[in-house]
Amino acid sequence: MLRTTALYSQNFKRNTTQSTSNRSGFSIFMTMNKKKVIQNTIHFVKKTLEGSEGGHDWFHVNRVYKNALLIAKNEKVDLFVVQLGALLHDIADAKFYDGNESIGPKKARDFLESQQVEETVISHVENIILFISYKSSLDHNRSFSSPELNVIQDADRLDAIGAIGIARCFNYGGFKNRTLYDPEIEPNLKMTKEEYKKSKAPTINHFYEKLLLLKDKMNTKTGLIIAQRRHSFMNEFLQQFFDEWDGLK
Repeated sequence: MLRTTALYSQNFKRNTTQSTSNRSGFSIFMTMNKKKVIQNTIHFVKKTLEGSEGGHDWFHVNRVYKNALLIAKNEKVDLFVVQLGALLHDIADAKFYDGNESIGPKKARDFLESQQVEETVISHVENIILFISYKSSLDHNRSFSSPELNVIQDADRLDAIGAIGIARCFNYGGFKNRTLYDPEIEPNLKMTKEEYKKSKAPTINHFYEKLLLLKDKMNTKTGLIIAQRRHSFMNEFLQQFFDEWDGLK
């Protein structure tokens, strides 16, 4: 009886050790596999966005990616989803595809399926791409939220304000051949989603119609802290701009 008990105890310990080892090995495999998927995603995004408009190119995506990693440190999120969502959020920005908002999510899905990513992750990333943009917040009939979207949305909005935001704003205005500023055209502060998509207003108006509103739309504490500094910089820039416009400085 004692021998039987001893053998059972040895087998139980052996099986437990093997089970623990298997779980540990699987965890290491999954971590390595995720790293490979991220590497492949970076390569895919770089290649796809070659020749893109300067404010929505790989460098923009990379800044958003780094912002997202910074913000995520203080949030309870699935980091893999945050990484993929940040990297793929502008894979096919609707403004460059005649307003078609379905192309980005489809491109992301096709790629992630080729990487054998779980369906729950793919679906989550699709929703992040669909709902991350500022214009989506103007459509009150559609909604999706998650901690991961909050992180990436803040990261993307941070790249729309401050010094980088100013540069991107004028770069896009030049790309669309828009007037710098026209005192006769006032900003539209109550635009619908469709009005926002079709707007051809002067570049300066965009500060008042979107950029200066982003600080108060931050989802995370870290995002808000960074946004406050960048918001102040934009106000300083606008004051200088108008002083120069009016010949005061």
